[in-house]
Amino acid sequence: MKVDFPLTALILAGGQSSRMGQDKALIALQGVPLLSRICQIAQACTPQVYIITPWPAKYQDIVPENCQFISEVRSEKASGALIGFAQGLAQIKTDWVLLLACDLPWLRADILQTGIAQLPEIPEKAIAFLPRSPKGWEPLCGFYRRRCLEELNQFIASGGRSFQLWLGQNSVQELTITDSQILFNCNTPKDLEIVQRFD
Repeated sequence: MKVDFPLTALILAGGQSSRMGQDKALIALQGVPLLSRICQIAQACTPQVYIITPWPAKYQDIVPENCQFISEVRSEKASGALIGFAQGLAQIKTDWVLLLACDLPWLRADILQTGIAQLPEIPEKAIAFLPRSPKGWEPLCGFYRRRCLEELNQFIASGGRSFQLWLGQNSVQELTITDSQILFNCNTPKDLEIVQRFD
């Protein structure tokens, strides 16, 4: 079920996967690479799906048709998820952006669609609509207003690199998640073992 709400999905695929020891985006579960799975879920939410990565050629053959790449520009002083998000956000035109990490093996489209249906009711002052865990906001599985870009760039220019610190300076609406498993990140070989056991 695609929704008509003006929304773009942005998938982050720029991590070094150092803890995993192999590229997480390419890990196949039931024969489907993780990045492909996330793209398919994003396409169930909106026809506009972008992947922000420094390595578009590496993933070109595994993503569904109609997914587009944004080339992430990196430097020694500018790298990480927050930088990638800002660079991707600068290319997006819709009022809302669904930001997703590429390493969410149990992500479900129906839960995201429930969140999308609530977007018209989000207070105007809130820059984001995100799940919360005991550790804080879950920034890589939720919704952001495009207009947060200017403030985000200012935060980055001042040396900020932490999603939690940036979000802590702004108004964020909590997205209630009925199944917290969808927020599970597959970061390490141990995480992968858990996913393969239950997938």
